[in-house]
Amino acid sequence: MTSKRTGYIFVLLALVIFSIQDAISKHLGSLYPPVFITMIRYWAFAAFAILLASRSRGGLSVTAQTKRPVLQVLRGMLLVAQIVIVIYSFSRVGLAHSQAIFSSGPLFVALLSMPLLGERVGWRRWTAIIVGLLGVLLILKPDDSSFDINFLIPISSALIFAIYVISTRLVSRDDSAMTSFFYTGVAGAVAITLVGPFYWTVLAPQDWAWMLLLCITGTSSHFFLIKAYELLDAAEVQPLTYLQLVFASIIGVSIFGETLNLNMIFGSVIVVSAGIFTVWRESIVARRNAKQPEPPSSQTLT
Repeated sequence: MTSKRTGYIFVLLALVIFSIQDAISKHLGSLYPPVFITMIRYWAFAAFAILLASRSRGGLSVTAQTKRPVLQVLRGMLLVAQIVIVIYSFSRVGLAHSQAIFSSGPLFVALLSMPLLGERVGWRRWTAIIVGLLGVLLILKPDDSSFDINFLIPISSALIFAIYVISTRLVSRDDSAMTSFFYTGVAGAVAITLVGPFYWTVLAPQDWAWMLLLCITGTSSHFFLIKAYELLDAAEVQPLTYLQLVFASIIGVSIFGETLNLNMIFGSVIVVSAGIFTVWRESIVARRNAKQPEPPSSQTLT
């Protein structure tokens, strides 16, 4: 089995587990506070991050060294806040609609990379961004032509995650991927633990099993995704992540009784297509720029 084929298998495993994780999050999120669920989940995530860091080259002490401590902590806080909103979105908006809106993440990353990273986006990516955002508007327009204010929940989640991705790009200039992963888990766990106890709720005996499964899926999905990135480029992984929308739609319809209208389906196709093109174009330009000296001005992405 080739390394690339193994990488694709890891991606698919991660996406399937992520989808199961989302379904469990929706179930628990409809019964308990999302902050409480996230706190328990992050305790397991932090333990997993510490374990990986201790087994990495140089051990825990080397992995914990960072040149951007403030930004690393901010990343952890951003992601944990985003996960809280995601769980809340699953319970209020549904799996399928939430994932459809989350698919706009790469578009928001491209849009925010201009003011936050100083990048210049060319007309091709601008076209993809505009078309993708039109797809988002189509998703937000239900059959009765009225706007559901609950849709602001997944939109805010997509925006926060885009800022998290951009901050990850910034710290990657100085810190290793393992260091960033360590701070994602540990800083997020510390941040949510300062808030989570105020939302502490007694779990029903049967829901402890669901919580345990949520922790297992949360750590295993990240493990498989890490293994995938060891074998594949980001441009090869990103298009496959949109399969999570398909999995979420299947689970939402078959298990939770969600309905998919034509606007949501067509809008999702537009958003996914625009997102894939954006990621593909960025990888093309990155490879082209890698073959020539860096210009003194900001990078141009077309």
